[in-house]
Amino acid sequence: MPSLSLSQRLTAGSRRARMALSVAAVLLACPAIAQDARAPQKEKPKAAVNKTPDKATADRAQDIEASRFCANAAPSIAEARVAWETKQLSDLDAQVKQRLADLEKAEASIQDWVAKRDAMLKSASDDLVAIYAKMEPAAAATQIAGMDDQMAAAILGKLKTGTAGAILNEMEADRASKLAVVLSGVTSVGKKS
Repeated sequence: MPSLSLSQRLTAGSRRARMALSVAAVLLACPAIAQDARAPQKEKPKAAVNKTPDKATADRAQDIEASRFCANAAPSIAEARVAWETKQLSDLDAQVKQRLADLEKAEASIQDWVAKRDAMLKSASDDLVAIYAKMEPAAAATQIAGMDDQMAAAILGKLKTGTAGAILNEMEADRASKLAVVLSGVTSVGKKS
């Protein structure tokens, strides 16, 4: 069964909630409608001449019966509504806690990536970067292409953009694109530990 997004679950839950509240409102309104907001009055005994109950008396008896039913059902409906709302709130609370945990994991991953990136940039000393900055782009490209990805990206990251671009231009296209990806940090962020 495919999992629904949070908005889809909330929409489905909202429909169910509206339906339940509508039913509860109708049942809670029954006494007011049936009794017309008045207490039931006792009927005066009819004369012995007319032994068949008239329609008004039959309707009145049905209204009183419906009113009693609604009055008896109201507490259980209210309890069911409270239980349903409590369950909905606990479900939403669990979803929020899960989302917070996911966000904390993502934050930790990003902080780890930033720490690795800072360490990579620090590993290329300023003196080494100055040497590569003064070299011809073709010679620097040959030497940097032979280094491991992290060190090469660290050196390129500390160079001026024009110099780094010229060096990358002199490298083979595959190696240059791989270093550009490492330099941009895409590989570090995309990896899952």
